[in-house]
Amino acid sequence: MFCPLVVENGKVFSIMPAISAFTESALDSICRSLADAVTHNDVTRLLAQCGLMQQGGSPKWERMLLALLKRQQMDGCGNNALAFVCSVLHPSRFAGRPDQLEDFRAAVNFQLSFNGLAIDESGTARPVAAATTLPEATRRANELRGELTHRAVHPDVLRYCRAELLEENYFHCVLEAAKSVAQKIRDRAGIEGDGTALADRAFSLKAPLLALNTLITESEQSEQKGFCHLLKGVFGTFRNVLAHAPKVNWSVNRADALDALTMFSYIHRRLDDAVSVPQVTSTGL
Repeated sequence: MFCPLVVENGKVFSIMPAISAFTESALDSICRSLADAVTHNDVTRLLAQCGLMQQGGSPKWERMLLALLKRQQMDGCGNNALAFVCSVLHPSRFAGRPDQLEDFRAAVNFQLSFNGLAIDESGTARPVAAATTLPEATRRANELRGELTHRAVHPDVLRYCRAELLEENYFHCVLEAAKSVAQKIRDRAGIEGDGTALADRAFSLKAPLLALNTLITESEQSEQKGFCHLLKGVFGTFRNVLAHAPKVNWSVNRADALDALTMFSYIHRRLDDAVSVPQVTSTGL
C-alpha cells in the first residue's frame, strides 16, 4: 500500500515504502521547474522544515538540487527529496493563485510520471501509471486547455484540464469539474449537502440563500428557478452518473468534455455573481 510522506517538527518521517532515488537529470528538471515557485527565503525555510541541509549553490534551483542530491546520497532512496517537492507544492503556499500552482504541479508531474509518481491537489505524492501514455495525455491536456482558454472559460474549470486526469480519457476531468460546481455552492451559501437538495436549498424562492437578481419581478423569479433547474440537471447528468458509473460504461469524448466544461464555466460565473441573501431569524419576546 502506498502511503504519503509526513513532516513533523521539521523532520521527515517516511510512512511509505522506499522509492528509488531520482536521477540527477530528473532532479535538475524538477528543481528548475520549481525555481519560480519559491523565493530564496522559501528555499531556506522549506529545506529546514524537511530536515535537509543546505549544500551551497547560488540560483534557487541549484540550492534545491544540491540539497536534494546530498540527502538522496545519505538515504539511498528518493523519499525525502520527494517530501521536499511536496512541501513546495502544498496548496497552502498558493492561496489566491490556483492557476500558478497547477502550472508548477503539471511541470513537476511530467517528470515524476517517469517514476510512476504524481503530486495531487493536496500536495501529496501518489502512484500513477508509468509514463508510457503521458505524452499523449499531456498533448490532450494542452489542447483541451487551449480550446477552453480560447472560449474564455472560467479559471475554476481550467484547473481540471491536467494530464493526470486525461491519461486514459476525459472521464475524470469532467467528473472533477462537476464536483467543483457543488463545492462552490456550498462555499457561497455556507451550507452542506449535494445534488438536487443542495440546489433547492441554495436557490429556492421562498427562502433563498443565493440570488441571481432582486427576485422581485416574475421574470427575475423565473431566471432563479431556471438556474436551479439547470444545476439539478447538471448534477443528474454529470455529477451523479459519472460518480457511480464505471468509466468503461460512460465514455466522455473530447467534444463532450469541451461542451460540458464550457457549461460548467457559465455556472461558475453565475455563482460568482450571485448575492448572498441575509436570513431573517425570529426572536421570542
